Amino acid sequence: MKTIELNESTKKNIMEDLLRRSPNQYEAYADIVAEIIKNVRNDGDKALYLYTKKFDGVDIDENNISVTEEEIDKAYKDVNPELLDVIKKAKKSIEDFHFKQKQNSWFDASKDGIILGQKVTPIEKVGVYVPGGKAAYPSTVLMDVIPAKVAGVSRIVMVTPPDKDGNIYPGTLVAAKEAGVTEVYKVGGAQAVAALAFGTESIPKVDKIVGPGNIYVALAKKAVYGHVSIDSIAGPSEILVLADETANPRYVAADLLSQAEHDELASSILVTTSKELAAKVAEEVDKLLETLSRKEIIKKSLENYGYLLIARDMDEAIDVTNDIASEHLEIMTKDPFMVMTKIKNAGAIFIGEYSSEPLGDYIAGPNHTLPTNGTAKFFSPLSVDDFIKKSSIISYTKEALESVHKDIETFAKSEGLTAHANSIAVRFENF
Repeated sequence: MKTIELNESTKKNIMEDLLRRSPNQYEAYADIVAEIIKNVRNDGDKALYLYTKKFDGVDIDENNISVTEEEIDKAYKDVNPELLDVIKKAKKSIEDFHFKQKQNSWFDASKDGIILGQKVTPIEKVGVYVPGGKAAYPSTVLMDVIPAKVAGVSRIVMVTPPDKDGNIYPGTLVAAKEAGVTEVYKVGGAQAVAALAFGTESIPKVDKIVGPGNIYVALAKKAVYGHVSIDSIAGPSEILVLADETANPRYVAADLLSQAEHDELASSILVTTSKELAAKVAEEVDKLLETLSRKEIIKKSLENYGYLLIARDMDEAIDVTNDIASEHLEIMTKDPFMVMTKIKNAGAIFIGEYSSEPLGDYIAGPNHTLPTNGTAKFFSPLSVDDFIKKSSIISYTKEALESVHKDIETFAKSEGLTAHANSIAVRFENF
């Protein structure tokens, strides 16, 4: 990890370095993704079968593209009972949290004959992309599906790549069943995103696609946006720990390493007011690293995007934290709740030394699908809001319209929209 004392120059260099991880930098792959999308759009299932053979080494066809009830039953038998118990506990926590986000339609009637309101309607069909193959993420299934279910989405279509034997990891299937997925298809990559966006003989077209994936998945979601809605274009994972001299360096080091193991492009950053803490964290990182199974990935991640940033004071530390706008932010300071009030930009905020980031990944309840790469400045975590639509309601009586019709006509004429003005005027032409 690089130890850097903050100033305007070093801060600018760090921001530029971090931005190189953005999905917006992946355009070299855009032509490949565009070709895949075009072929799936034109050839449907045939293209899905070919790409699954090419990229996953698996033969699928109309007989096995869809996961059967028998496969789900087998997954329940094969899954570790302890994992099944944890999945159910996590499901409960995630449901409880997201039920608090539910919105209801509302209407406001006034005595002068005006009814205004907002009608809240769930999206009808949602596609959920879940990474698979070498990795399996039952937690992602829960996080992406449960908010949709709570929102009232009636059809939730999940796609995930199969392993080399054409199977889906049992934990993923069990999580899908527990969360309320309607159907599961053994397809991954950009081809799966294209299938959800445009539909094929087997896979229905959906209205929105959510879920993380690799570079090809991210670019495919970007390419189909407009044909369908998407949640976001996720970049590599990241964590920022904001700490002062009171922080436990071993805890800080362990938490930085927890995100570095995701990906060689993952970012792990300590922002601190204490040079002594930074030095101790560096020592603990070296010690802990040797005990971890993914240490080669972690080493490259830390070499590429690992920083120990030393600020002159807490105000500067908070400013750079807001500038970076990290996906995960941990606050380990003497008064973490006070510091939290000054945070403007972060995907999820973990307060205190016992609120480690994996809590949010698995069991606490808030969603772990979070904005990355600085997009926490304008994006929010995945929520029930992502699976609803809002329609405005307007109802005026004749008497209510009469009181404002001349104002509307004046406004419309000022914009040169005489047909607008006339659509109001005709209702009062005999007056």
